[in-house]
Amino acid sequence: MEFAPPPHPIRLLLIRHGEVEATYHRVFGGSRIDMGLSPLGHAQAQALTRWLAPDAISRVYASPMQRVAQTMAPLLAAKQLQPILLPDLREVDFGDWTGLNWDEVKQRFGVSAYDWLEVLDQGALPGGESAAQLAARVSPCLQRILAENPHQPVAIVCHGGIIRVILSLLLQIPLSRTAHFHIEYGSLSIVEVDPEKRHSVELDLLNFQPLLADRQPVP
Repeated sequence: MEFAPPPHPIRLLLIRHGEVEATYHRVFGGSRIDMGLSPLGHAQAQALTRWLAPDAISRVYASPMQRVAQTMAPLLAAKQLQPILLPDLREVDFGDWTGLNWDEVKQRFGVSAYDWLEVLDQGALPGGESAAQLAARVSPCLQRILAENPHQPVAIVCHGGIIRVILSLLLQIPLSRTAHFHIEYGSLSIVEVDPEKRHSVELDLLNFQPLLADRQPVP
């Protein structure tokens, strides 16, 4: 899908929700399972809020799913902001894979969980979304965010799959190429968009996880 960058600079803070409940670890939950955060996930949300305390954020756009709401709650309270919920920022619909763990997907469909992005690019996810369908629903959200916030820093709190779609749109690369990027629970990635530069889209930070309050850096 062709994607046009805005005619003005903007700073995007892409935040993936924190770790989910243990029941759903290594499980394809996607948009059909509205799980909450684990205790670690809540701690990650607090860590993100502390790290972002000095940063200006003009608006927060978000997926409507519970794990996102719980992740952004402390940030919204600290910044005194109300979220703008965009339903099309919900996670990928994994179709027939929904609720299956990685081993079950391998056993039933003969596909490694590590190849899920390639499956999406090929449009071969049974009962689920393709990369083209994801781009078609996420692109209008991204275009709206870019248009509404000239010269402003904005946060997008969503899901690992959706952050990959956003990066594929901005960087004009196939979704499967984003397999080279780690997008962990409770992570922050920052994209600077500046049309005056030859390369108008720059990835300034990728997959940064702020330290939790009870952890110290390794010397």
